[in-house]
Amino acid sequence: MSQEIAVIGSPEFTTGFRLAGVRKFADIPPEAKDEQLDDAVSEMLSDDDVGIVVMHDDDMDHLSRGVRKSAETSVEPVLVTLGGEGAGSGGLREQIKRAIGIDLMDED
Repeated sequence: MSQEIAVIGSPEFTTGFRLAGVRKFADIPPEAKDEQLDDAVSEMLSDDDVGIVVMHDDDMDHLSRGVRKSAETSVEPVLVTLGGEGAGSGGLREQIKRAIGIDLMDED
């Protein structure tokens, strides 16, 4: 069974992913994050078709305690955050490796 990548965040954040072919997304305007982000994350985490949820690291601060805990401990789908202090491909690589147990970029 093939699972999809979903992206949640501001329209500016999601646009690049959508252009790359990501079909599941939730555009949350910056002024509506506190009201809409919890529902969007909960919906994506409960979607059986989603294997990876991508968010900006700064958006984690807008989640309620319960939804944040669910997101951080979710194994399937796994939550991957981009930006913030852990920015760079090394951080993303490690998050995906931890989530699925293998290094997809290993050249051996």
